[in-house]
Amino acid sequence: MAIAELPTPAFCGVDWAEDHHDIALVDAGGRQLAKVRIGDDAAGFTQLTDLLAEHGDSEATPIPVAIETSRGLLVACLRATGRPVFAINPLAVARYRERHSVARKKSDAVDAAVLANILRTDMAAHRPLPADSELVQAIAVLARAQQDAVWARGQAHNKLRSQLREFYPAILDAFAQHKHGLCSREARTILAAAPTPTMAAKLTRRRLQTLLKQAGRVRGIQADAERLHEVFKRDYLHQLPQVESALGHQTSALLRQLNTACDNADQLEDAVTQVFEEHPDAPVIRSFPGLAALTGARILAEIGDDRTRFANAGSLKAYAGSAPVTRASGKSCKVMSRKVKNQRLAAVGYVWAFVSLTRSPGARAHYDRRRAAGDRHVAAQRNLFNRFMGMLFHCLQNGHTYDEAIAFPQPSVGHIATAA
Repeated sequence: MAIAELPTPAFCGVDWAEDHHDIALVDAGGRQLAKVRIGDDAAGFTQLTDLLAEHGDSEATPIPVAIETSRGLLVACLRATGRPVFAINPLAVARYRERHSVARKKSDAVDAAVLANILRTDMAAHRPLPADSELVQAIAVLARAQQDAVWARGQAHNKLRSQLREFYPAILDAFAQHKHGLCSREARTILAAAPTPTMAAKLTRRRLQTLLKQAGRVRGIQADAERLHEVFKRDYLHQLPQVESALGHQTSALLRQLNTACDNADQLEDAVTQVFEEHPDAPVIRSFPGLAALTGARILAEIGDDRTRFANAGSLKAYAGSAPVTRASGKSCKVMSRKVKNQRLAAVGYVWAFVSLTRSPGARAHYDRRRAAGDRHVAAQRNLFNRFMGMLFHCLQNGHTYDEAIAFPQPSVGHIATAA
């Protein structure tokens, strides 16, 4: 039975804070049944569950709870009890508040009552937090932390590169063609040993070979050491000696930040891929072209494993931001890209679609058709991602793995002749 059809004895609103929470319960007629403030601890949670039980909460008829966040210990514990928990956007709560008072009064107790009344009047318009498994919740924590670490690594890299452009162009030239640039172990090891161009120019070939070995290089060490030695010996502009020395100290500090960010990203990647492989949906997700363990974990982290979370493939596409939005008014009709979406899922979706171009002939042909029809690169990528999301929804619902022949069927010879 859908949550909206349950014979709900009451509705609960929680206005949360750092050290306490305001609770309000209302019945189906809008009459306030209880108003209480609890602490942000185990005793406060017990007080909340006892209050819900007093007003008819049971396993058969759980009282739904509305709160303005989807995170935190309180939300996690409420979800663990099996109660439907609704995370209401604070902007929506502000609009509902104006329905109850034109004087614009505001208090924590009033907001708790507003949240309870949102469920009483419009619960069908809101979706509860998904009933994801414990494993997928752990994957979500690790995948999002790893993605945050990657973004932090990019910021640390950009800060360091901007610093080096001020006084140390030699190191930028030395690793301009490297796949990982300054984030590579070789670049970071050499930069740690020689944080200024003057120190880099004094590095001997033997010392450079030793540093490359420390960085993990096993092939082409001598040739690369010779190349680096030649780059560092070139004639470059220099800052004044004392200024260069000061910049070198600052560079070492920025390098430590980059090293930490790189280590965090690598360690979290190992952790999330290991946990992802334990999930039963992993074989289905990894069967898609362009998805590996890390990108697959990011996909699973955002869509979860609650099969009832999305009513259909269109709902999943809208959540991912791949489905377009139509705005029609009078004679005006515009089809635009979706701005309100899961940004993390949209980010990994672009990577997924891009990598699939070299992994799937059907995906490449679909992308080329969209480009020939006038789509820009981003629009064609988004359209391909949209198609993949529909396939993924079907495969997860039915337990099927990806099949290229079904995903991108080739037109028959008779069809081609008719079209010609």
